[in-house]
Formats: sequence, C-alpha cells, structure tokens
Amino acid sequence: MIVGRQRVAGWGKSVVDMLAADLQKNFPGIEGFSPRNIWRMRAFYLAWARDEPQPTFLPQAVAEIPWGHNVTLLEKLKDSAQRIWYARQATVNGWSRSMLDHWIESDLYSRQGSAVTNFKQALPPPQSDLASEIVRDPYNFDFLMLRDRAAERELEDGLLTHIRKFLIELGAGFVQAGICR
Repeated sequence: MIVGRQRVAGWGKSVVDMLAADLQKNFPGIEGFSPRNIWRMRAFYLAWARDEPQPTFLPQAVAEIPWGHNVTLLEKLKDSAQRIWYARQATVNGWSRSMLDHWIESDLYSRQGSAVTNFKQALPPPQSDLASEIVRDPYNFDFLMLRDRAAERELEDGLLTHIRKFLIELGAGFVQAGICR
C-alpha cells in the first residue's frame, strides 16, 4: 500500500512516521512497527515484488528464514540471486544472523566452488557438483595476520591459535565431507 500510494498519490517520507505512530497507538504492546522497520518492510516488498501489480510467491529460501536474516540480506546485498543463495545457505546450514553477516562480509558467494579441480571429469554429475560446492578458492585467512610470504610453521602456529576461526572458514561442507569418508 505504501509503495502504491507513493507512486500514485505522491505520498512522501513522512507518511511512514505517521503510519508507525498510528500502528503503535492502535496496537499497544505489539512490537515491530517502528518507522525503521516499516521502511524495511517496504524494502522487502520492493525486493521481491519485482514491480508486479500482484506480487508472486516469495522464493522458498527467503520465506524460511527469520525476519532479522531477511533484513541483513536486504541491507547488505543488492543482487537478488545472491540474496536467495545466502538465504538458502542459511537454511541448509542453520546459520545464525551473525554467521550470515560473517559469510556475506567474507564474500562466500563469490568464493564458493571456484577452486580449480578435475571433479567434472573424474566424478559423475551429482558427486562432482557436491565436491565443487565444498571447495572454495581462495580461503580467507586474514584473521591470522601473517605477512605475504609466511613460512609454513607460521601458518601452522596461526591456525592452531585461531582454530575456531579456521574451522568456520572451512565451512560445514568441509566437515561433512571429512565425516563421510
């Protein structure tokens, strides 16, 4: 309704503040109707309505994640394909919002499955696709704070010191692949 009225009737920005105040007055004790959150709801509508008069169904992955996750996707990503990919990964891997933030900031989408391998030639399609998904290039070890040309021993010491961050960087697929052997 807000988007339609802004387009047709020329509603301005102040209408959201008035709407938020009216909702809070008429529904005391119910949270989630701050002006900021109403702007987020508007952005959510615009992200998935695709300028259709009657919006289609939401992508399943987007519908399955909590509102806070959707807010993170809307505020940090412009590309809808990336939003859907991260939403799907959040559902499959059970990511918290802080984990979703971490993976977006480390650009997992661009790194996922980009390592040079021979999986397509050596494995049949279902297995080669799975193997490609769990291999990323490059891994992001910036948290180790090593110089450009570090010795192997420095890398080993750094990984042992930061084992939790290292395991998070490897991701769930890496651990699952190791268990299945």
